[in-house]
This record gives sequence, C-alpha cells and structure tokens, in this order.
Amino acid sequence: MIYIGCSYATVYLIYMKFRATYDGNHDSFRVEFLVVPVGGLSVLINHDFSPLEILWTFSIYLESVAILPQLFMISKTGEAETITTHYLFCLGLYRALYLFNWIWRYYFEGFFDMIAIVAGVVQTVLYCDFFYLYVTKGGSCSCF
Repeated sequence: MIYIGCSYATVYLIYMKFRATYDGNHDSFRVEFLVVPVGGLSVLINHDFSPLEILWTFSIYLESVAILPQLFMISKTGEAETITTHYLFCLGLYRALYLFNWIWRYYFEGFFDMIAIVAGVVQTVLYCDFFYLYVTKGGSCSCF
C-alpha cells in the first residue's frame, strides 16, 4: 500500500505541482516506440504465459529502457541541471548494483532469472555513456 501510495503521489507531483517545469519543446521522444516493442516482447518471452507473469515481464523490460526519453532529451538539449545528472547517476548506480545482487544470489542461493539479468544488463549498458560523461565532467550540469 505504501508503494502504491508513493507512486500516486509521484504522479500527482509530476502532473500537478511541477507541471510548469515540463519542457514540451524539447520532449519529442515517442514513447510508443518503447511501449509497443516491450509489450510484444513480454508476450513472446516470459516465464509463464499468464496475465500476471506477462505484466511482471512487461514491467521488467520497460524499466530497462524507461530512461531513454530522459537521456534523449538531455542529449538533444546538450545540458542538464546538476540535480538531474546526480539523480540519473544514482539511478544508474542503483541498477548497476543489481548486477552484484544477481551474482550473490546465484552463488549462494542458486537462483538465476535470465529475464531480469538481461533487462538489467541492457539498462546498465544504456547508462554507460552517461556514467562516463558524469565521471569525466565531475557531475557538472553540462554533461552532454
């Protein structure tokens, strides 16, 4: 319930309170180019062809590419606010640390989930260019 409440609060803040911060002139990424292929892939490649499993797989796949619109916008404008670059770095670092979690779980528990691992590796690879620029520029706001 806390997770769902926080999700609704985040959506409210984005669409209501901070609506004026949205830059529609630079946001030209077409989300359907992510959602449709991810939806198709989640129907084709999943652990069990059931509605909940397909939805779980869809969420894992979508999470792995969900940062693309933000990275696209930053690369298009050529800069980002310092807080945005720090947030993206922390988000990417959080996902990269999942790699260690999977190694740990495989080594100590024998657990191996190919869908989560491939999606996590894809997401981490998408962050690699951003990580490089973030580290070489010292986290400054003109990363790109």
